[in-house]
Amino acid sequence: MASVQDIVLSVPDVSCEHCVKAINGALGPLPGVEAVATDIPTKKVHLRYDSEQLSLEQVEEALDDVGYTVAKGPQPEPKRSGKPLNLL
Repeated sequence: MASVQDIVLSVPDVSCEHCVKAINGALGPLPGVEAVATDIPTKKVHLRYDSEQLSLEQVEEALDDVGYTVAKGPQPEPKRSGKPLNLL
């Protein structure tokens, strides 16, 4: 029985189409990967895979092999645009 996982990884070094091709090319052929999508604006990698065939550690190793690291811990809040409030 397959144990399909949907995960979202934060990969802060994603900045262009070359990054997308490198990441998708590294993860796509791994055993158990059903889908991979890399989003440049959010710097996120969406991955659907069978955890019985592939571990998260193997995913991170594959990314490391092509020069990308997965960010650990909470991510900073996005900056908001607009005028600062003058509360004085």
